[in-house]
Amino acid sequence: MVPLINGADRTLRWFIEDVWGQFDDDHTRLGAPLFPSERKNADGSSRRVGDDALRDGLKSAAKAHLPGWGEKLTPHVLRHFCASQLYGNGLDLLAIQEVLGHSWIATTMRYIHVQQTRVEDAWVAGMERAAKRLDGLVR
Repeated sequence: MVPLINGADRTLRWFIEDVWGQFDDDHTRLGAPLFPSERKNADGSSRRVGDDALRDGLKSAAKAHLPGWGEKLTPHVLRHFCASQLYGNGLDLLAIQEVLGHSWIATTMRYIHVQQTRVEDAWVAGMERAAKRLDGLVR
């Protein structure tokens, strides 16, 4: 299951209603792929886009638009980057765990790469909170 956030539900609805049918009548077949590839089966129906097509497409796009990243940028690297960005922008670990589909929070924690400055800022903020709590107690 993938959560539909930031308008993704509208985009998916547009794709199903306006684009999907452009692949011919294959989309009406029970079990037809949502994202068919341009490759056809022997009976003329479209095949599902596989991992290889997605990886190859990402590699081609990276080579064309991000010189030096063609061999380094993979779907797995993007998962780590997205998880780290979500965390860095304030989404909590449990929400990120759900988005990534992890069973264990420890797995999610391995996906998140925290900038050293964020660790230092959290330390300073914690020390400031502790100092405020102790302010009235110490004289």
